[in-house]
Amino acid sequence: MSVARGPLLGFLVLLMAAGTAAAAPADKPPPPLSTKVDHDVTEAMRHYRVPGAAVMVIHDGHIIYTRAFGVRDLTHRLPVRADTFFEIGSITKQFTAACIMQLQEEGKLKIDRPLSDYLPDAPHAREVTLRQLLTHTSGLHDYLDGPWKEIGRLAAHPIAYRDLIARVAKLPLDFPPGSKWSYSNTGYLLLGKVIEKVSGESYWNYLHNHILRPLHMSDTYTTADESRLPRMATGYWHVDGRLERAPVIDASWGNSAGFLVSTLGDLAKWDAALRGGKIVSAASYRDMTTPFMTGKNGSANYGFGLFVDSVYGQPRIGHTGGSQGFTTADEYFPRQNVRIIAFTNLGDSTPEAGEALTNVVFADLYPAIAAKALSPAPNESAAVTRTVREAFRELQTGKDYARFGARLKSKLAGGAGSKFATAFGPYGAPTGEIFKGIRKDAKDTWYDYAMQFGPGAQLPFSVKLGPDGTVSSFSIG
Repeated sequence: MSVARGPLLGFLVLLMAAGTAAAAPADKPPPPLSTKVDHDVTEAMRHYRVPGAAVMVIHDGHIIYTRAFGVRDLTHRLPVRADTFFEIGSITKQFTAACIMQLQEEGKLKIDRPLSDYLPDAPHAREVTLRQLLTHTSGLHDYLDGPWKEIGRLAAHPIAYRDLIARVAKLPLDFPPGSKWSYSNTGYLLLGKVIEKVSGESYWNYLHNHILRPLHMSDTYTTADESRLPRMATGYWHVDGRLERAPVIDASWGNSAGFLVSTLGDLAKWDAALRGGKIVSAASYRDMTTPFMTGKNGSANYGFGLFVDSVYGQPRIGHTGGSQGFTTADEYFPRQNVRIIAFTNLGDSTPEAGEALTNVVFADLYPAIAAKALSPAPNESAAVTRTVREAFRELQTGKDYARFGARLKSKLAGGAGSKFATAFGPYGAPTGEIFKGIRKDAKDTWYDYAMQFGPGAQLPFSVKLGPDGTVSSFSIG
């Protein structure tokens, strides 16, 4: 499952999340660009050192591109195929959300009721609602919080549900429910238990009986099945710069938050059925794809199990999935009516190769849109850009903080900077930065940039400058 999209209480949001834009006529993809896409995906894989990948593009309901790249097993040099199995991590969450909506439609639960109605002994059960669990706005701490490699090794071993919940049960809420957004797998683990409680079935049995079997999704399993799947990809991650085989996440750790294994073809079936009203009603799907509005920070850019944001200035609905050895992405662009699915067997999350590949492919399909989005805004100041570039590197390295004002420098040097170094240091030095413009609110002037890190990977970075030209405030995401 993905734990890289929100460990900083919403600061870390990959790729220019900016909410949805008004509806417009669908853009048509250009004539077949298979050679261009093949080349650019291969180059992106080389840049991020991805062993293998599988990519599918669906336009107006028709598959227009499917390719397999590289190897699924380095030891035996087995190639990836279009029907290779990959862990899909947090893409599981939209399945969980759909199960909850099905049960609401049947009158078995209500998403605006407190969790205590269904799981009275769960942490903070009287304080949070199912809707807040669905939207990552509950304030419940993530049970996967911690150094990623350390968590990855722990998660390779079975654990009882009570022991998993015990990791966060005694912790206070990170913030008042509904006030902010922070990605938390804990919410989706609890939602899986709600499904079991109200349906009388195990989470897997409910999913299989009410979604997978009716849709003939015969190539979707869980991480517990990997050893018996003949076309299963092996997952890898980089350790001290070396590519190593990653441990497999035990199903007890992922469960309803991220334990599914699937193929391109099966995920395409799911996507079509979910949007087509075969899984939930049109009203429920609309709820799933409507961003939650937090009490303090506005739009969460997240619905129920789905990010609702934008890239290249285009509305996007989807989710990434990351585990120790895999990063995947399933992204739908409603304005173009195009869906891009990318699976990789590399678990590095800085950046996530799966999402990067979907952005590379979109840029190849719609080069004019991408070029416009990546063009710098007018009135760029070379001095401000230099300050931004150097300030971001100081955040990544956790050193000096010379480009920051005295007050902010003191906070960063006093320990607050460590989380930024941990989150963004592994990205490496930016390959460039794009000036996005000057933004003014009631009393402040902000300079907006997009920091680039390689093919299809950017991070929004905005700064406010003090009278002496140093950074007095900043935001990432």
